[in-house]
Amino acid sequence: MGIKNRRPELLIPASSLEVLKTAVLFGADAVYIGGEVYGLRAKAKNFSMEDMAEGIAFAHERGVRVYVTANILAHNDDLAGVREYFTELKKIGPDALIISDPAVFMIAKEVVPEIELHISTQANNTNYGTYRFWHSLGAKRVVSARELSLRELKGIRENIPDDLEIETFVHGAMCISYSGRCLLSSFMTGRDANKGACTHPCRWKYALVEESRPGQYMPVYENERGTYIFNSKDLCMIEHIPELMAAGIDSYKIEGRMKTALYVATVTRAYRTAIDDYLRDPAEYEAKLPYYRSEISKCTYRQYTTGFFFGKPDETTQIYDNNVYERNYTYLGIIGAKHPQYPNRYRIEQRNKFSVGEIIEVMRPNGADEEIIVKGIYNEENEFQESAPHPKQVIWVELEIELEVGNLLRRKEEENLE
Repeated sequence: MGIKNRRPELLIPASSLEVLKTAVLFGADAVYIGGEVYGLRAKAKNFSMEDMAEGIAFAHERGVRVYVTANILAHNDDLAGVREYFTELKKIGPDALIISDPAVFMIAKEVVPEIELHISTQANNTNYGTYRFWHSLGAKRVVSARELSLRELKGIRENIPDDLEIETFVHGAMCISYSGRCLLSSFMTGRDANKGACTHPCRWKYALVEESRPGQYMPVYENERGTYIFNSKDLCMIEHIPELMAAGIDSYKIEGRMKTALYVATVTRAYRTAIDDYLRDPAEYEAKLPYYRSEISKCTYRQYTTGFFFGKPDETTQIYDNNVYERNYTYLGIIGAKHPQYPNRYRIEQRNKFSVGEIIEVMRPNGADEEIIVKGIYNEENEFQESAPHPKQVIWVELEIELEVGNLLRRKEEENLE
C-alpha cells in the first residue's frame, strides 16, 4: 500500500472503563489502556482485569481495537511477573501489546504469540534501521520517537517494509526528556518515571543556585511568577492532517492516559471530524480549519506547539512563566441510565459542582451540542437537592430534553482557571 492510500487510525488513550467507552462512542478507531502493572502511568486509575475484559468486549462490539501498554523498562525482579501478567491477558484478548523492553518483548512472543506487538516510543525509535530490526523480530508496529520531523518520518516510511506500521503522537503533553526517558522524578522524589511513577517535576517552578552561595536563590524568570524552564507547550497537529498523511503515518496517537472523559471526548471528536473531512474532501478540511481550532481549544491544554514535526523547536515551544492549564469547559458528568419512571431524568456520577437552574451543555458524538437548563437534581433516595456539590456523588439529573447514554455534560466557563 502506498503512502497516499493509507487511511490513518485514530488512537485514543483511556484511564478507565468510563473513558474507554467515551473514546469508542466519540470516534476512536483504537484505544490504548494500561493494566494495574507494567505500564508507564502508575498514577492513572488504570484497569483491573475485569474492567479490561469489559472494555475490550465493548470496543470489539463496535469495531474498535484495544491495545494494552506494558512499556516499563524492566528490572530483573519484574520478569517473572510480566510472564504471569501476559498469561492473564491471553484470556481476554487485547489486539496488541505496547512494549519497550527487549526482554518483555521476547516473553510476549513466547506467551502470547497471537497478539500483535507494538514497540513503544520509550524504545527511542529514530531511524529506519531500528524499525527494520523490530520488524525482523516480529513487531507489527513501531511508535516513533517524538524527536522526529515529518521529513524523517517520510524517510522511514520509504525504507521499511510496507506491512510495518508507523504510529506517531500528534496531540497532547510533551515530555521534556528524550523519548520520555527521564530521571528527574526518580532523582527528586524516588518515584521512577521509567517504571510508571512519574511525578512530573518538569512542571515545577525552578530557581538558580550558584555553588558558592548556598541558600541564595536567583530566579530565572520572564515575570514576577518565576520560571518553569522545563515546561513544554502541548503538541497539536489538527491543522496539519495533510502533512501527516503525506509522511505515511499509519496511526495518529493522542497522549493523555490520565485525562478525563471530557478531554477524551473533545479531542477524539475533533480529530475524527478533521480526518474524515480531509479524506472526503481536502478543500472542505481547509475551509473548516477555524472550526477544528475552536473545537480543540474546548479541552484543557497548555498552549499549543507542533513539536519537532517541522524542525527542532525553539524558545517559543516552552512556557516560562506558569504551569497553568487553559480550561474553557468544566466536566460535570456522563449520561448513564435513564430513569425507569421519570422522563428526561438521568443517572450521572457528578464530577464538578452544578446547580438547579444553571445553563449547561450536552456534548454528543455527532457534534450536535446543545445548551440546556438543569430542571432538577435528586439523590439516590429520590430527594430533591438544589445543587450537586459532592464529587463523584451518584445523582439523578432532570433535564429539558431527551438524551442518550454516553452523552457528556459540561459547563462553559467565563475565564481560564488553574
